[in-house]
Amino acid sequence: MHRNIIEQLSRACLKTVRVRGIWRNKKTAETMPGGAIRINEKGISMRTSNKIILGGKAKSTIVGLSAILLASTAAPAFAQDAEESASAFTISGNAAVTSDYRFRGVAQSGGDVAIQGGIDIGHESGFYVGTWGSSINFAGGTELDIYGGWSGEIASGISADVGLLYYFYPDAGGVGGGATDFFEPYASVSATLGPVEATVGAAYSWGGQSALADEDNIYLYTDLSAGIPNTPLTLNAHLGYSDGDSFLSTLQGTDSNYVDWSLGVDYAISPNLTLGVAYTDTDDSPAQKDFTDSAFIFTLGVSF
Repeated sequence: MHRNIIEQLSRACLKTVRVRGIWRNKKTAETMPGGAIRINEKGISMRTSNKIILGGKAKSTIVGLSAILLASTAAPAFAQDAEESASAFTISGNAAVTSDYRFRGVAQSGGDVAIQGGIDIGHESGFYVGTWGSSINFAGGTELDIYGGWSGEIASGISADVGLLYYFYPDAGGVGGGATDFFEPYASVSATLGPVEATVGAAYSWGGQSALADEDNIYLYTDLSAGIPNTPLTLNAHLGYSDGDSFLSTLQGTDSNYVDWSLGVDYAISPNLTLGVAYTDTDDSPAQKDFTDSAFIFTLGVSF
């Protein structure tokens, strides 16, 4: 790396040079106190240096000495800038196989196994963009979510997350007149106390989107997770309420307002591999098999 810098700076003594570098850093896995929540991220960034303009009539000996001196003084600063630039961004990914993809208590894969995966790019400022996809049993067989937003600590032990999510079904074609995609802003607040984390949030889809029968929909929820100290286990609980037209009503013509809930446990097999088991149900009556009925869901996920 230093040799490359010296060669570039030597050429810069005779003409304007633009230097471009790419650096990658990898953060080691970390464990939340007393639980099985682990993350493993990769970072990547790109930086273009300022132009360096020097006199072109200098003698070759002076040019050589100047280049060496400039390289010896600039290299540490260049390396430091590279490290700072690299740490500003992180890239993380995930993949999973689940026995049934349930979205807010409603089966999206018809009781069949679903393959899922996603990738996020985040900045140290808290802004992020990402995408996540899953196999489903309607609208062409593929769901792709694209989102962006901001998350960060707003007080000691309290964090917020706000953003906009776009549900996209690339293989739907002309199904339903293309009325399968929709936007949904979301917001949540989380509080952490030791190994326990509680989250309350809301997601809203405005009227005029044909995928939701042109009516408003709001989804309110609360999540609770608690790591069991000195074990690889994390307990999870979820309670949600959907008010307005939703997948439950538009796909099956049933109640537009319903409650869903789940209880589960995650087991950290390794810092990157987790096995989850959850029991989920809704108050839809009568429950529809492989759609709103109760079920045990098994998920094997990996993060990187």
